[in-house]
Amino acid sequence: MEKKNSILANYIDMMLPAVESELKRALLPVRMAELAGLFQMCAYHLGWEGEGAGAEARGKRIRPLLLLLTTAAAGGNWENALPAAAAVELVHNFSLIHDDIEDNSPTRRGRPTVWQKWGIAQAINTGDAMFTLAHLSVLRLGESTSSASVLQSAQILQTTCLRLTQGQYLDISYEARGDLNLDAYWSMVSGKTAALLSTCAELGSLIANASEQRQEAFRDFGHSLGLAFQAQDDLLGIWGDSALTGKSTEGDLLTGKKSLPVLYGLSQQAAFAHRWEQGRISAEEVPVLAEQLKAEGALDYTQTVVEELTVQALHALEHARPQGEAGQALHELAEKLLTRRY
Repeated sequence: MEKKNSILANYIDMMLPAVESELKRALLPVRMAELAGLFQMCAYHLGWEGEGAGAEARGKRIRPLLLLLTTAAAGGNWENALPAAAAVELVHNFSLIHDDIEDNSPTRRGRPTVWQKWGIAQAINTGDAMFTLAHLSVLRLGESTSSASVLQSAQILQTTCLRLTQGQYLDISYEARGDLNLDAYWSMVSGKTAALLSTCAELGSLIANASEQRQEAFRDFGHSLGLAFQAQDDLLGIWGDSALTGKSTEGDLLTGKKSLPVLYGLSQQAAFAHRWEQGRISAEEVPVLAEQLKAEGALDYTQTVVEELTVQALHALEHARPQGEAGQALHELAEKLLTRRY
């Protein structure tokens, strides 16, 4: 994700081992003999165990890194924010486990999903455990921050989980609707993706005791970052390299997902829209329809939207006045997330 010896790389080398340690601490309540299977499923999904375990299976831990960098850039001690960093990563992974079930996704980060290996029922249990452990983790902020900050952090996280669920509800319900426009997309991704990234920046600045104005600016930064991140993810979901993303580029079109490029294509009422309206798409048709979407301008449109949201995110970050090398690293992280091609 970053060049060696960059400021961001130095922070990643320092912060991510601490995040892994905090995540393992968070999972202690399920690390006992009678719950060995539950811990195994959690550890597998987090990339610690099983065939293919390692850095790629763990993912980039973007959300905890964003939270910790924000804490430091807002003038706080990032180590005080580790319980919150573990909490947002557990919430994120809870949502991935449930999303994989709901989307019928067989792979995640290049490996079989939890439901594929252990069945839907146990995958639901695994996701539920991570959800609960996340909320227990955020309460451990009381070891280093005020009771008022802990209560506010817990409330923010609970609200965020509701927004995540609302976004996923909209995402699934949109698949059966034929009356959607581009505005509907932003309602969905504001919850599904932007909510948690916005929360990472908000919690980081809250734990750092930043002013309310700076907290709002960091929150706006995370929100725009999340919108741009999802739009870019939608682009890569059709035109990305599956060998690099670890996910099939056929999935979004096969399942009828109303991603940003698809909604743009439908709005054009041209060849892509006419085929889409005829019903389910086969795997053999996906490459042709992806090219059709591109020819009708969906790729260019999505890239333009990502660029505009990137400017918004970086403008909000500037208003948050991030400090020192942590601020530079946060800026570098944002730019890398918003210009990724895989």
